[in-house]
Amino acid sequence: MKTDLLLRQTRMHFPRFDVGEIKIAPIEKGGSDRKFYRVRCSSEQSLILVKYNLEREENRHYVEIAQFLEKHGIRAPRIYYHDADEGLVWLEDLGERDLFSYRDESWLVRRAFYESALDEVRKLHRLPESVCVEMHQHLPAEFNAALYSWEQSYFFENCLGRYFKIEKAKTDELAALPAFSEIAEQLAQLPRVLVHRDFQSQNILVRNGQT
Repeated sequence: MKTDLLLRQTRMHFPRFDVGEIKIAPIEKGGSDRKFYRVRCSSEQSLILVKYNLEREENRHYVEIAQFLEKHGIRAPRIYYHDADEGLVWLEDLGERDLFSYRDESWLVRRAFYESALDEVRKLHRLPESVCVEMHQHLPAEFNAALYSWEQSYFFENCLGRYFKIEKAKTDELAALPAFSEIAEQLAQLPRVLVHRDFQSQNILVRNGQT
């Protein structure tokens, strides 16, 4: 979708903004067929605009999940407006700094951010099953033994193979160890809790010293 059309959509849903001051710029990060834009409404105010692919099922649940997190006191960008027909979401702008951008800082600096992130995600893990049930229809497949095995294979191929350049024969040898299938089976027997599934540094925003 072209930025001039996004501009018109923004003006339509936020008529109080001065159309002459609204500026839209793409954010070069995203995933799952979602495109992100920063909408500057004035020198002091901005929003994030998300354009998602209507054909990808997981994108249809983006807003419900964000509202669920807010309802249970878990920090996430606030939803301002959702145009489900166009696949557009306007949400709170939490800034440009993510945890990954602090990677070169000392551990003394980074430690507080990591602790803040872990404290926040712990809130999600501690939600009782009775609460989690209401989100079942909005979530992808649960982690079972087969999915844990797939994640292991992804690690062997992309982390060990592509990043660390370990030969395929060696990664295949490691993947064949019985311990990995045993781990997958043991993990699959644990109680079910909600998890983030992509809890990594580029998805964790830092604002006012908190993640």
